[in-house]
Amino acid sequence: MKLVKNIQSTAKKVLQEEANAILKIVSTIDSSFESCVNHLLNAKGRFVITGIGKSAIIAQKIVATLNSTGTPALFMHAADAIHGDLGMIQADDTVMCISKSGDTPEIKILVPLIKRTGVKLIAMVSNTNSYLGKNADFILHALAEKEADILNLAPTTSTTVALALGDALAVCLLECRGFNSQDFAKYHPGGALGKKLYLKVSDIYPNHELPLVFEDASIKDAFLEISSKRLGATAVVNQNNQIIGIITDGDVRRMLNVHDNLTGLTAKDIMTASPKSIHPDAFAVEALQLMQQKSITQLVVVENNKPLGFVHIHDLLKEGLV
Repeated sequence: MKLVKNIQSTAKKVLQEEANAILKIVSTIDSSFESCVNHLLNAKGRFVITGIGKSAIIAQKIVATLNSTGTPALFMHAADAIHGDLGMIQADDTVMCISKSGDTPEIKILVPLIKRTGVKLIAMVSNTNSYLGKNADFILHALAEKEADILNLAPTTSTTVALALGDALAVCLLECRGFNSQDFAKYHPGGALGKKLYLKVSDIYPNHELPLVFEDASIKDAFLEISSKRLGATAVVNQNNQIIGIITDGDVRRMLNVHDNLTGLTAKDIMTASPKSIHPDAFAVEALQLMQQKSITQLVVVENNKPLGFVHIHDLLKEGLV
């Protein structure tokens, strides 16, 4: 096996060439690109994307990105299209065909069939003077003058450029539609990403009993409450059930360092007044951020100045947010 002597320099050269190619297509973004976006925003049908070979793989990724950001899209393999899959195209759809050269035999067969359906055709193509480019209603110029491999044959720069241009298209559509984080959460309910966007404190704290003592409770009662509820803390309330403080394991340790005689001490004597709290409607990720900022492991959940429960760092660990 022949060893490449300059592996690092080769890798850097490939990355630099692909980065330069992406920067070069910035100048191709013009009124034609804008017209394409406006058409897709107003289109009644679906967005069907097709390609063959490596372009088909890029098409599938663009379809996935569009679907997850509010633009319904379908993938249609160019080879399968001429063997029956063309039937998926409906009257109000828009088709985008991805091809570097725009002149492959499959493209020359497919384009007339797509045009015959009467739908609008978008060409994502490097060669705008190609058969595909000349027959398209809109052109997204995925300019790729040279592939990154030494033979200038393997789809590298061209597929990177097409992928980046697809991302630009998807993000433009996302912003024009006013797609927000809550919309994103609808399409990404699973995993830590989804939970950051929809999981609320109110989904977590009811899983625990509320540790609670009155301000005049004995130290022993406060200890027992902390131990029995296993959250490392207890809320302290006044006679109107309004929160006035919190006692944590740390408060207990500090008390033992200060007081030799515990007789007569109450919860109010050792609590931390005005504790950090969070509203039940807050997102769980906000609770995590607050804990990290204050270097604490639990927050009391408060509404209308009354404690409802606790959210602990272990809850957030269990949900995969940390």
